[in-house]
Amino acid sequence: MGKDKLFQEARHFVKQALNNTSPETVEIAKNALSSAYANSTFAQQSQLRELQEQLDKRSDSL
Repeated sequence: MGKDKLFQEARHFVKQALNNTSPETVEIAKNALSSAYANSTFAQQSQLRELQEQLDKRSDSL
């Protein structure tokens, strides 16, 4: 799977998790972020960190 595909999937799953409070959805998003981060460019890593922060804030409010 390509770097951009993993990055796009991570963004997609985080968006879903932010709109759905199910613990499963949050876990899927976290896993997608982890996979994407390991295979991303520096610029993508910065964006992924922002997505991680959004997801963390959402998880903390559950």
